[in-house]
Amino acid sequence: MPKFTIKQLFTLILLATVLISCRKTTPKTANAEVSDTYVEDNYNKKEVDITMRDGIKLHTTIYSPKDTSKEYPIIMQRTPYSSKPYGEGNYKTKIGPNIHMMQDGYIVVYQDVRGRWLSEGHYENMRAYIPNKKTDQDIDESSDTYDTIEWLVNNIENNNGNVGIWGISYPGFYSTYAVVDAHPALKAASPQASIADFFFDDFHHNGAYLLSYFRATSLFGTPRPDGDKPIDTAWYTLPDLPTEDQYQFFLDEGPLKNLDRFFEYETADTPRMAKEGVTDDYFWNELKEHPNYDEMWQSRGLIQHLKDVKPSVATMVVAGEFDAEDLYGPLETYKNIEKYNAENYNTLVFGPWDHGGWARRKGQNTVGNYYFGDGISEFFQENIETKFFDHFLKGDGDKNSGLPEAYVFDTGRKDWKTYDTWPPAGLVKKDMYLSPDQELTAEPKGIEEVKFISDIKKPVPYSEDIKTVFTPRKYMTDDQRFAARRGDVLVFETEVMEEDMTLAGDILAKLKVATTGSAADWIVKIIDVHPADEPNYEGMQDHLKMSNYHLMVRSEVLRGRFRNSFAEPEPFVPNEKTDVTIKLQDVFHTIKKGHKLQVQVQSTWFPLIDLNPQTYVDNIFEADEQDFKTQTHTVFTDSSIEFSVLE
Repeated sequence: MPKFTIKQLFTLILLATVLISCRKTTPKTANAEVSDTYVEDNYNKKEVDITMRDGIKLHTTIYSPKDTSKEYPIIMQRTPYSSKPYGEGNYKTKIGPNIHMMQDGYIVVYQDVRGRWLSEGHYENMRAYIPNKKTDQDIDESSDTYDTIEWLVNNIENNNGNVGIWGISYPGFYSTYAVVDAHPALKAASPQASIADFFFDDFHHNGAYLLSYFRATSLFGTPRPDGDKPIDTAWYTLPDLPTEDQYQFFLDEGPLKNLDRFFEYETADTPRMAKEGVTDDYFWNELKEHPNYDEMWQSRGLIQHLKDVKPSVATMVVAGEFDAEDLYGPLETYKNIEKYNAENYNTLVFGPWDHGGWARRKGQNTVGNYYFGDGISEFFQENIETKFFDHFLKGDGDKNSGLPEAYVFDTGRKDWKTYDTWPPAGLVKKDMYLSPDQELTAEPKGIEEVKFISDIKKPVPYSEDIKTVFTPRKYMTDDQRFAARRGDVLVFETEVMEEDMTLAGDILAKLKVATTGSAADWIVKIIDVHPADEPNYEGMQDHLKMSNYHLMVRSEVLRGRFRNSFAEPEPFVPNEKTDVTIKLQDVFHTIKKGHKLQVQVQSTWFPLIDLNPQTYVDNIFEADEQDFKTQTHTVFTDSSIEFSVLE
């Protein structure tokens, strides 16, 4: 019998517990019915305006348990999306991170951030952090959070002095912000799908503008009708596309400058044409005026400010492995807290979800057409999220939480794993080459040129669906056969795998390319090609079959002008062989025996990202119709993909 250390035995026991729990179709309380009046029946609601250090008042809603026989911790969320319903007698039907915490007893607080809804002040999209504040006028989201917590712990009855914060997406950004210059009462923070930097999250990926987020722009850039005065109803409207075919709409619209007319708000019924390219939407103006990673974008990023997180704040970062909106943010947040704050309690949960999928309770866990199992989100809520907050807000609060450093879901094997570090120890870097004859090989097979025509009139779609979307999600697991069969998508594929291959951590695409033009985008997709006998799932789109399904495991774009610097773009020299390196965000996926590993390379991805003119212009937002030209691109077969393989 092999000998194990105590630490190894503990890890084995913990892993066994995780696996047993995951095999349940649902956690023990997943089917518990919670009535729509549960919150009203069990909580008192109070709305207050909390004064910040500069005199601005932030609207805050407090739900306190009616049972006052004991003290409760405070769990709060700060949001730009409204803390409504407003008004006495109007209650949310669900409060807190999940129903277990709602039923177990927490004081739950929601706050409209500065400049939004019923809070006073001026709103700034991704407000920049101010270090070394000198006066009460030096305010940011960190100081607003600090002042809010100070008021809460001193004014809410029956609180135990411990505060936690959580949020998904933009509220996740505010959750990260809370750990910078944290209040002493803040004991636990869970940034989930947290935005970290708008040049890499949501509206950009590596400098490429995500045209698919066009309709979300006005949500953040429409000024309130009375300036900084509070308002309790939505003051923004989303652009209404006159078609259900998003691909054709943006293709017909042409250059980005033609979209200005959707952001003029002077008249109530119809927009007016822009004057001198300046619109009434300040976020659209920022996107247009700052196409590069300049001081404006850099100052609003949070990653660079995570070097001194107080060890008194425990963090649990949550990310969805197929989150189309915020994948960069949570992974970089976790890694930077880990890198610079070695003594802190800092953990990662990385599961098979789209944006915020872990907060939903739907039994079957699917992303798009792809099924990952049952009860996965419910398992997270009960056995990970609740356990984390209970330990640090109700329990001992030491590092012995009973949770691992990293809970990660293998999206190929479809099961949870736990690790002491992320990425896990024991990784081996493995290069695979984009070889001739569409082969993906372990060794290079000579240098050849593989050419394709990138036609700006027929860009590669990111999805075969005909629809309009507010923000894209489903495409992250879409079947990629529709793209593999196009002439302007290069395909490189292994033979059928003879043994499992587990990819863990980030992926580095090391391309060697050329173009007849002076500008180009480069997109790399990692595909798991399923065998012919793969069974179908219920709920798939009717035209699809799992037989030979091309599951997109990870994908990323790099706007070629930023290949050497995001701050200082540069054109390509036509027909010159050039290195382009693209980092693809972390995966944890096993390409199983009997499957094939495939890489697709293309140069358009429409309208997920905007069209690159393929001739260099200083600012694509100002490009004219004549700047857009079809070009021929070349990928050289000494290009490679560097995988991190778990052995």
